Amino acid sequence: MNVERVLKNFETFKVVNAEGHILGRLSSVIAKRLLKGEKIVVINAEKAIVTGKPEVVLQIYKEKYDRGSKEKGPYFPKHPEKVFKRTVRGMLPWKSRRGREAYKRLRVFIGVPEKLKSMEFEVVEEALFEKVSKTDKFVTLEEICKHLGWKV
Repeated sequence: MNVERVLKNFETFKVVNAEGHILGRLSSVIAKRLLKGEKIVVINAEKAIVTGKPEVVLQIYKEKYDRGSKEKGPYFPKHPEKVFKRTVRGMLPWKSRRGREAYKRLRVFIGVPEKLKSMEFEVVEEALFEKVSKTDKFVTLEEICKHLGWKV
């Protein structure tokens, strides 16, 4: 993926590392910040965590993916960066102009692109798994996507 092309029109932006963060909590924090006008780049999207019993979480995501038909949808993504963006989109007022413009200020990557390795990554304290979760049962977004059929 050409990082320069994707980050075009992004002069100043915040880089958030999703590794070790709970997907829903991180998505809600990012959605609020996007609505305030910030431009955000998320790296390591595949290392975000979904809490719960692994069998149940995988079953729920598989049901979402299998819902509908190939011709008419609804379509659910297999790639971790697209699942992450879809989660953030669900927390934005998507049907309004404000929500769509906020969504355009979000970029999500698998891993860490070369251009962003030298930058400082931001950690969202209220979404960290170690600080918030009281359970040891979780699944990473990468495992979920592999279960859906994503080929690395």
